[in-house]
Amino acid sequence: MSAVKKSYSIKRLIQMYDEMLRVPHKREIARELRQEEDLFLLLIYSDMLGIPNPAFYYTLELYPHIVEKFHDWHLRMGMEKSPLEGIRCC
Repeated sequence: MSAVKKSYSIKRLIQMYDEMLRVPHKREIARELRQEEDLFLLLIYSDMLGIPNPAFYYTLELYPHIVEKFHDWHLRMGMEKSPLEGIRCC
């Protein structure tokens, strides 16, 4: 068997093993990632929500990248309308 075929079969075997481990926990992993993203967005918008954020100056650079996710976030947090005056999404 050539080295290329051995390498391919080993990679394929590792991928199958990884899938077998990940499939039962896929929902839990997705929930954890969503919770981490929600916490991150809360930290980013905390100063606008009235919670002091010592890193506010540094997080200003992130606003253009995350403003698209803001609508989904505030709906998941149970807010029907945007709580921030500067961001109108609804």
